[in-house]
Amino acid sequence: MKTVVISLDPAAPDQQALAEAVRVLRGGGLVAFPTETVYGLGANALDAAAAAGIFAAKGRPANNPLIVHLAEADQVHQVAADWPEPAMRLAQRFWPGPLTLVLPKRATVPDVVTAKGPTVAVRVPAHPLAQALLRAADLPIAAPSANRSTELSPTRAEHVLRSLDGRIDILLDGGPTSGGIESTVLDLTTTPPRVLRPGPIGITELEAEVGSIARGVPPSAETACILPSPGMMPRHYAPRTPLECIEVGKEAERLASLLSAERRIGWVTFAAADEIIVRSEIHLRVLPADPAGYAAQLYAILHELDTAGLDRILVTLPPDTDDWLAVRDRLRRAASN
Repeated sequence: MKTVVISLDPAAPDQQALAEAVRVLRGGGLVAFPTETVYGLGANALDAAAAAGIFAAKGRPANNPLIVHLAEADQVHQVAADWPEPAMRLAQRFWPGPLTLVLPKRATVPDVVTAKGPTVAVRVPAHPLAQALLRAADLPIAAPSANRSTELSPTRAEHVLRSLDGRIDILLDGGPTSGGIESTVLDLTTTPPRVLRPGPIGITELEAEVGSIARGVPPSAETACILPSPGMMPRHYAPRTPLECIEVGKEAERLASLLSAERRIGWVTFAAADEIIVRSEIHLRVLPADPAGYAAQLYAILHELDTAGLDRILVTLPPDTDDWLAVRDRLRRAASN
């Protein structure tokens, strides 16, 4: 298979190119496209064979469900059996946007999409190209991140090609994504609701709409036979280069130790650049010290370092506070081995 790359202006996408992507989707094929978080790998969510193609292309475990993307909240009833009042409030406040809601599924949703579970994860993306594709296709589109399973999520088209070239039909190149990390996932089938994956929308923002929310996922949930949400695998979002996290203040000692045994080290931190003195063997990348700015650049920086022929990537952990929860979650999973 040859992957066809189509560059589009997200604000005014070429309608003929969109029509070709829609033709592929309706024919059971795979189309990668940008969302405001990361690039997704899309297939018709109501076609079991098409959705199975996502798992084959990614090498994705069958117990890891997919998020179903919709053009607007009014389409939720195509895939969800219930649309409770808290979901309505959250959708009104955060959709289109980086919030995924877990709801009871309709029988029309193939088991492969939900990993044979009783729930379905849904969201309405805000990216204009994702919106244009969803409206043109007039289909719910199942779409995890467009990369091989457990690897770094893509925030640029070239990241998708590095991982999936020749394994998917079409890649819609809409430029870099803005958010940088995956959506927040909130399970509304439990009491109280529970965040299954932290993301750009924080717990405090969610609680302002629906009241108390359970924090943290029980360890048993991450190794369950049926996962209720993507992003719960212990190892996930990982570069091919070994990645190690370290607390603030311990970097110098650890770098010295690593350099005695390994020649080339990548170091990602959020400290001011003029406060850091490093050797030439260290590839330093300084990210913004605010959570949103850091998240927007994290995967792109890790992709860059992952292709630099390094022996190891060291990442200074940001503060252990609610506003950094999503970033720390991604780093913890990327460093898991």
